[in-house]
Amino acid sequence: MITKLIVRNFKKFTQVEIELTPPVVFIGPNNSGKTTALQALSLWETGYRKWVEKRGFDKERQPKDRAGITINRRDLTAIPISVTKNIWNNLHTHRFNKQLRNNENIYIDIIVEGFSNNKKWECGFEFYYANEESFYCRPLRITEEKKPKRMPVPELKNLNIAFLPPMSGLTEQEFHKQPGEIEFLIGQGQTAQVLRNLCYSVYNNNPHQWQYVVLYLKQLFGIELLPPDYTDRNEIMIFYSEPSGIKLNLSSSGRGVQQVLLLLVYLFANPNSVLLLDEPDAHLEILRQRQIFNLIQDIAAENNSQIIAASHSEVVLNETANKGTVVAFTGMPHVMDKKSQLIKSLTTIGFDQYYNAEQKGWVLYLEDATDLAILIEFAKKLEHPVLPILSDPFVHYVATNLPQKARDHFYGILEAKNDLKGIAIFDRLDKNLNSNGKLIEVQWKKREIENYLCYSEVFFSFILEGISELGLFAQAEEDRRKRAMNEATEDLINALNTLGKGDPFSDDFKVSDEFMEPLFRKFSEKLEIPLILRKNAFHKLVKYIPDNLIDNEIKEKLDMILNVSRNAKPLI
Repeated sequence: MITKLIVRNFKKFTQVEIELTPPVVFIGPNNSGKTTALQALSLWETGYRKWVEKRGFDKERQPKDRAGITINRRDLTAIPISVTKNIWNNLHTHRFNKQLRNNENIYIDIIVEGFSNNKKWECGFEFYYANEESFYCRPLRITEEKKPKRMPVPELKNLNIAFLPPMSGLTEQEFHKQPGEIEFLIGQGQTAQVLRNLCYSVYNNNPHQWQYVVLYLKQLFGIELLPPDYTDRNEIMIFYSEPSGIKLNLSSSGRGVQQVLLLLVYLFANPNSVLLLDEPDAHLEILRQRQIFNLIQDIAAENNSQIIAASHSEVVLNETANKGTVVAFTGMPHVMDKKSQLIKSLTTIGFDQYYNAEQKGWVLYLEDATDLAILIEFAKKLEHPVLPILSDPFVHYVATNLPQKARDHFYGILEAKNDLKGIAIFDRLDKNLNSNGKLIEVQWKKREIENYLCYSEVFFSFILEGISELGLFAQAEEDRRKRAMNEATEDLINALNTLGKGDPFSDDFKVSDEFMEPLFRKFSEKLEIPLILRKNAFHKLVKYIPDNLIDNEIKEKLDMILNVSRNAKPLI
C-alpha cells in the first residue's frame, strides 16, 4: 500500500507532497496536475523496477559512486513524450552555478512512502538528464556533499503500479498483441486498441474471474458478454447478446459499456497492484458513477489492490469525502480536511439532483456515506431484498443530524417532481419526527447507527481475522492481540468512568467518536502498527456480528427503505 508521494521538479510540479490514504481521489480543474501526479507514481515505479533489474539488492553489485542507470523515454509507457526534457519542470534540465562557473543537473526527485508486509517503508529516486532519448536514475541523495549518502532501496516484493487512462473508443478490428505492446498502447492512451486483448487475457488466464465480468455486465447493462474468439488471422473477436437475443459485435456497444468492461478486465488482469485510474467515471451517467466506483473499490480490495483515481464526478467526490481521501488540485495539491465545506459545495441543489430524482423517484437521506456503507453490509448479512436498491440509490448526505437540512433539500426538489418519495434516517433526536407524508423521517432508538456494531465479541473477531495463516506463530500473535485489546478497552473504560461519561456499551453512548475510534487507535498504538480501523471503515465490523446480536430494528429500517423505493414513481 502506498501512503504518501513527494515530487520535485516533475512536469508542472516544483514541489508537492500528497497523502494517499486509500481510497484516494484526485479532484481539480482540467490541467491542474491530477494526471501528472499519477504519472509521477508511474515514473517512480519504472525507476524502481529498472534499478532492481540492473543493481538488485546485493551490495557487491553497487558501484562505489552509485552511478545512475539509463532509462529510455520509450520505457515510460504511461508518459508519452517526444523528447526527454518534457518531463522536467519548465523544461529546465540544468542550472548554471555562478560560483563554480559550470552547469549542474536539476534532479527530478520522487519519494514514495508505503506499508507492506507489516512494515513501513520509504523509497526515493532522483532522475537526471542524459539526452533527448534517455535519462539517468539512481537512489535519492540524503546529503548534499560531493559524494552524498543515498537512500537505501527496500526490497518490495510483488510491487506493481499500473496506469489506465479512460476508454478512447474501440477499433473495428483488433489483433493479438504481446503484454509489452499492450502496456505501451495503454500508456499512449490508445485503449481502443487493447480492450479485446485484455478480455482475452482474463478469459484465458482467469476463467473464474471472467465469469464475474460477464455477471457484472449482465447486472449493470442487461447484456451477456460472449467468450472471446481467437481467429486464424490472429484477430480477437468479441460479441454480446442483447436482452432481445440479438448478437452484436462489441464495437456496437455504448461507450459506457466499453468503459466499465475496460475497468473490470484491467482490475482482474492486475491483482496485487496499485492501480492509477484516470477518469474511471468517464462516459458513465450520473446514476452509474457511484455504483461503478464502489464496485471497482470492492474488486480492488478482493484482489489486494489499491486504487488512486483522478475524477471530476461529484458523485465520486461525495462518496470519497467520507470514506477515503480527497486530494484537491487547486493551488498546491492538498487533502481536503474541511468536510463540511466540501459537502456544502456538493449538495447545492442542481441539475444532477433533479436528474437523480426523476430517474429514481425517491431519495434516501443519511448523515454521511459511512451510514450507507453500514446499511449495505447489514443488508448483505441479512440477505435482505433491499440490497440491490441500496447498491445504487439516490442518496443525499445531510452531513448533520438536523432534520431541517433534509427537508430543505427534499422540498426543493419536490417543486420539480411533485410525486417524489423520501426517507430520512437520523441518529437519535429524542423528539417527534414526521413519520407520514412524502418524506418519512425516522430515528434510531440507540444513540447512533454505530451502537449496533459496538460489542466486545465483534471487536475481538475483527482483530483476530487471518491469525490462522501465521502457522506456528498464530497462538502467540492471537495472545498478543487479545492482550492489547483488553488493555485498550480497560484503559478507555477507566478514563470514561473518571470523566463520568458512563458505560460505552450502553445504548445512550456516542460510541463512534468517544469509544470505538479511540479504542482502535489505542489498540494500534499498543501493537505499534498503523491504525487498524478508522471511523470511515466501521462498516467492516458488520460481518463479524453474531446473528443473535443483530437488533430487530436493523431489519425494520431496511424494510422501511424497501417500501419507500417500491412506492416510488421513477421516470420510465
